[in-house]
Amino acid sequence: MLQSRMRGYLLFIGLMLVSFTAQAQKANFEAAQRFTEDRMEKMTGDTQVNPQWIEDQDRFWYSYENPTGTHWYFVDAEDGEKSPLFNRKEMAAQLSETFSKTFNHKKLELGDFEYNVKDGLFTFHVDSINFKYKLENNKLIKGDSLKEKSNERWATYSPDSSWIAYAKNHNLYLMNADDPDSTEYQLTDDGERWYSFQADAGDTTSNKKLQSVAEWFEDSNKLYAKRTDQRDVEELWVINSLKERPELETYKYPMPGEENVPQHEMWAFKADTLQNTEGVKLDTDKEKWTDEVIGGAYFNNGGIYTGTGSDYLYMLRRNREWNKIDVLKSDTETGETEVLFSEESNPYFNVMLANLAIIDEGEEFIWWSERTGWGQYYLYDKTGNLKNKITDGYFVASDIAKIDTTDRTLYFEGYGREADMNPYYAQLYKVNFDGSGIERLTPEKATHNISASDKGNFFIDNYSRVDQPTRSVLRNEDGDVITTLEETDVSRLKEAGWQAPETFSIKAADDATDLYGVMWKPFDFDSTKSYPIITYVYPGPQTEPFPIGFRHVDETALSQLGFIVVAMGQRGGSPIRSKYYHNYGYGDLRDYPLEDNKYALEQLASRHSYIDIDQVGIYGHSGGGFMSTAALLSYPDFYDVAVSSAGNHDNNIYNMWWSEIHHGVKGVENQVEADSTSSDSVKTETEFQSEIETNIDLAQNLEGNLMLVHGTVDNNVHPANTIRLANALIESGKKFDFMMLPGQRHGFGDYSPYFERLRWRYFAEHLLGDYQPDNIDYNIPEE
Repeated sequence: MLQSRMRGYLLFIGLMLVSFTAQAQKANFEAAQRFTEDRMEKMTGDTQVNPQWIEDQDRFWYSYENPTGTHWYFVDAEDGEKSPLFNRKEMAAQLSETFSKTFNHKKLELGDFEYNVKDGLFTFHVDSINFKYKLENNKLIKGDSLKEKSNERWATYSPDSSWIAYAKNHNLYLMNADDPDSTEYQLTDDGERWYSFQADAGDTTSNKKLQSVAEWFEDSNKLYAKRTDQRDVEELWVINSLKERPELETYKYPMPGEENVPQHEMWAFKADTLQNTEGVKLDTDKEKWTDEVIGGAYFNNGGIYTGTGSDYLYMLRRNREWNKIDVLKSDTETGETEVLFSEESNPYFNVMLANLAIIDEGEEFIWWSERTGWGQYYLYDKTGNLKNKITDGYFVASDIAKIDTTDRTLYFEGYGREADMNPYYAQLYKVNFDGSGIERLTPEKATHNISASDKGNFFIDNYSRVDQPTRSVLRNEDGDVITTLEETDVSRLKEAGWQAPETFSIKAADDATDLYGVMWKPFDFDSTKSYPIITYVYPGPQTEPFPIGFRHVDETALSQLGFIVVAMGQRGGSPIRSKYYHNYGYGDLRDYPLEDNKYALEQLASRHSYIDIDQVGIYGHSGGGFMSTAALLSYPDFYDVAVSSAGNHDNNIYNMWWSEIHHGVKGVENQVEADSTSSDSVKTETEFQSEIETNIDLAQNLEGNLMLVHGTVDNNVHPANTIRLANALIESGKKFDFMMLPGQRHGFGDYSPYFERLRWRYFAEHLLGDYQPDNIDYNIPEE
């Protein structure tokens, strides 16, 4: 009887194993390894031109790597002439003669290559030796040994290179750049730790020159500094266990709704040691709003703007709720400050695109606003009165590329104006100050990355799509292509079997809003087969996870394992759509992106029979780590596997800026008893409240497979976010996978390739059923 039962049991196990083997698929790790981001970059080289415009000239140089090596070019934009900066073989020969060793002319390592405007020559270093190179006669001049860069890190040079600003003992100092005695001029004397003029306000060293927070006006006559009082802000800590002795790192970190948050003040100083160097504190603190902020997080240019002179400084002041902004003008001689104009935008102001341009030293202003529900530019007079709308329509006018005050023309990047084009494709436009004559300068149906010349007469345009490699061209101010500089060479990629990803559009869960995304397939894709689908996510609201232009991404390698991989937007994800789209998630930071993602995957599965909607993976980093876990826990019957890294799972302990602007903070006025010295027995105080739903609250819902990963010294999203979630999962009796990466910050640094391969393995096991012996070399050197 017992033997009969054993035979039956063994037969059952055997049938189960046969069934499981038949269902399991073998992950193609070898293909994934061939198409990592690093290896694809090595096959193509650079994917765009990064011009180094020469000051006050329409000339530039750039370096560019392609399959034939690294090249250096010099371009005169006026005549469109492009020529090699030097003969690479000749340069290698001269270096070989200098160092008595051979150099590969295709891979010359020229460190800190730059153009010295004053001397009209190029400088660089090889190994520890400085060199000068004169373009006119191709002459290479050997210089001195390379000095330590420590004397450069602390120095902030004035635009005319005559002055150096720096900090010491938390105070601001000035030095004449040409002074052989390095005489110091102390501008402040009340600086202290956390109430400092140093860039590193928490520094504890003494008598050491350090970088300051000071910035120079363009005319070099004055400098300004934003000083932040963080003395009462609560501290946070991480421990680096990899130091010789485990080391505690302390920093200030305000959290949503907390009472003690940073306070700001603005100062202006003269760069003249013959006069009184005492600074002027600008009268920006009107106590209009409790915890008001000058510029700060997410603003263009930090929310502080200058003209070409130094008589006035212009600033954006906002309330803590982020929905009210004042445009300020401060006299840098007296400190007197006036409000030019104000704006309210609910639920919050889109500070990521907010912009102010100073025209003719404050005679006019160009201001960006979403007052119509679409980001547009407006023209104001010198007293802050609205003159007219510059741009108009149901699209988003974005970054300013150039302002021509002579012709009264604004050049700007725009999104969504062209009806037949992906609204994420950036286009270059020009329009007259009076709103007339708007013209599109980039006719190609692609996204355009624009860099204007120093004089503003020419543009470098790197344009591409995910399925169209980058073409880099030089355009004039009318948009005409003067010359083609480079085209990304994908020949080696194609020889290796690479295929471009596909773009798609689907509907949001409201069945009205269009969402856009990108799909990656295995390069041996077979439409008759069924593939698990993995969605790479990031909720925004400052950006969405899918690439717009041509670039190498991790999703290519992941798809080669045998997956369909997608990344797409969702309502609330991006500031370059309408205000409705951008603000959709306000007040619902955890849940707002989930419904759209699920609905989009269901649509794609209905559209494509090769997608197995019963096998769904999801992953993301930072906000994407937060979102991927929230999806797994909110829809446990739909999502099967999640890999969540560096997630802000409890936004109540994330930084106040991101949490309060995107989820919301409410100011509540309370009547409290005044102290005995006050003439009033009762005074009004404002208390700020912000309570955000967390993933911790959903821990009991876990049914699928979850991997949580975090860096131990992440001082952006503190490890407590993931640790608290792990604790809640343990208390709920849930099985999950958990890893802390030793000594890693928010981005995982050198451990990123290791983590990428862990992610491959996790999805292969739980979506493909591939539990084969570990055949991944987690330390494969990137060739």
